[in-house]
Amino acid sequence: MRQALSLTLAADEIKAIPSHREVLGAEVRLRAYWLGQAGFILDTPTARVVVDPYLSDSLAEKYRGKRFPHRRMMAPPIEAESLKDVDWVLSTHSHTDHLDPGTLPVLAQANPHCQFLLPKSAADKALERGVPAGRMTVCNSGDEITLLLREGDKDLDVFAIPAAHEERGYDEVGNDLFLGYILDTGGCKVYHSGDTVPFPELHQELSRFDIDLALLPVNGRDEDRRGNGIPGNLTLDETIDLARGQKIPFVIGHHYDMFDFNTIEPEWAERRIAELLPTGSGPGYRLAKTGVRYELRTRQFS
Repeated sequence: MRQALSLTLAADEIKAIPSHREVLGAEVRLRAYWLGQAGFILDTPTARVVVDPYLSDSLAEKYRGKRFPHRRMMAPPIEAESLKDVDWVLSTHSHTDHLDPGTLPVLAQANPHCQFLLPKSAADKALERGVPAGRMTVCNSGDEITLLLREGDKDLDVFAIPAAHEERGYDEVGNDLFLGYILDTGGCKVYHSGDTVPFPELHQELSRFDIDLALLPVNGRDEDRRGNGIPGNLTLDETIDLARGQKIPFVIGHHYDMFDFNTIEPEWAERRIAELLPTGSGPGYRLAKTGVRYELRTRQFS
């Protein structure tokens, strides 16, 4: 007898994201909720990890009156102050929708034991944006970080790998500007790419891991956005190619439906997924939706 994982959705749409981490059944290896943009809650059997939460309107304030005003298309599915039991917050880079001054200090106050993991290159920005210095751990690509949990809970391992937000960038001392994280819960491995496009080192890094679930952006890129300071990401087609090439069994596509200049049309995306991945072929692919609970569950077969 051997074990495999399946990605399941809640039978009915959830009324609200639970504010507290719930006890997971013995067969559940991970429970995930989309917060919009690149943000996710990842509930493991021993911890609640939040990645790249953007739960404010700080970008609308920053870009008011500009060509791209960054008005939200979707309301936050939960208020930052209502999000409890958070053990760690992971930020992949310093862009405001990933390292949000309107979200992170609120989470820190609402969760006094919560710790923060972010790139070394983002440390100064994090301090400016209200991340408590004594609760901050920094890393660079190639690092393996143990997320220490409260006594009695099993610690989690995170592997930091490079990302390329159109290009792989570095700070003045050579630290990567953009990272992705592979979270090893002990029962599954989850890859959050951060903001990235395909690049050779990415495939080399991912080939070292047996990833069960990839959380990948789908908003793509073009010259107009790039020329106006909006670097792009993987296209939907590229996320499928990446998952196929790395034999990743499950994908949730995200980073859309937040800003009208930087999104894709969901109905088109669902048709494209069905076209590229007819039933039973390639990875199990879901387009992220709020009001849905995603679970990685153990299934056994002979």
